[in-house]
Amino acid sequence: MDALLLYLHTIPLSLAIMLSICLNIGIAIVGIIPSVFLTAINVTVFGFWGGFYVSLIGEAIGSFVAFWLYRKGFRKFVDHRSKHAPRLQKLLYASPREAFLFVIGLRMMPFVPSGLVTLYASVGTMSFGSFVVASSIGKVPALLMEVSSTYAIVKWTSAAQFFVFALAIALLIFVWIKVKNRKND
Repeated sequence: MDALLLYLHTIPLSLAIMLSICLNIGIAIVGIIPSVFLTAINVTVFGFWGGFYVSLIGEAIGSFVAFWLYRKGFRKFVDHRSKHAPRLQKLLYASPREAFLFVIGLRMMPFVPSGLVTLYASVGTMSFGSFVVASSIGKVPALLMEVSSTYAIVKWTSAAQFFVFALAIALLIFVWIKVKNRKND
């Protein structure tokens, strides 16, 4: 990590910003990779507010690109699969107002997978313009919380950072085991 940060400090600022935005677009398209690691790098390289703005721009553009791609590729697939799931049908065919508020609410929660929010919004009836506005409004408070927490962790000692990382890995393993056991029941 230190070698990566050292390298990022040697490249021109505009190139580092573009690289971060491109990585955020890739993370948004894949949909399952958490962006918190990139946010931590952004905070380290660009400072608190610089990291916030670079992360916000990257995540916003990433979610817009992902929405467009998901709408083109997944709409028919999800529509076909959801015919036997009434709850999913309700979500997919929510009124424009409900969908707008739903996206804002889910975006405000920093640990809700962004890719899932984008996927459901893109295969539903929500317009691209409504998604852009709702997603952007919801990302601001969530990203402020994420940047604040990652900024605090970045300022900790290496031992404390390792402890938080180990705790996060342990939590992911615990959740994975719980989900796997639930499927087996």
